[in-house]
Amino acid sequence: MDFQKLVLHRYSTRSYKPDEIPAESLNAVLEAGRLAPTAANRQAFRIMVLRTKGAADRLLEIYRAEWFVQPPVVLAVVSLPRESWVRRDGKNYSDVDAAIVMDHMILAAADLGLGTCWIGAFDPDKAKTNLSLPDEAVPVAFTPLGYPADEPTAKKRKSLDDLVLYDRWK
Repeated sequence: MDFQKLVLHRYSTRSYKPDEIPAESLNAVLEAGRLAPTAANRQAFRIMVLRTKGAADRLLEIYRAEWFVQPPVVLAVVSLPRESWVRRDGKNYSDVDAAIVMDHMILAAADLGLGTCWIGAFDPDKAKTNLSLPDEAVPVAFTPLGYPADEPTAKKRKSLDDLVLYDRWK
């Protein structure tokens, strides 16, 4: 798909079919995450593929929306701050890198006709516990991954004039 069409086409899916995702499609989404740029190419993240079958109760403790567990898979991007690049002023780029990884996977999914919905409003403590994350791992974002059972609505976005500044903050 043409990139501009892809960006226009992608939407936050909140209803999914239970249809299985072909392994090659799942791998293509995961590969997009693997290839995402990260600061100093540290790749200080892990992608967790969470199968919803038999795990809905555990996953719903992380994010309480029934549509979250409708598709066969939920993806989680977990950062590893100790492995991440740190800017001279102390800014650790682990969250930024994890966000780029999730964005690449979401766009790859849309290109394949799969639906996603970026989830940041999850319970981090439940995520750490229910996914058996080690202390050094930080859950950053989740997305269901499956075939949409809904239709996109009109996107509501601010205008470029409201968002873009040239040369100086005004």
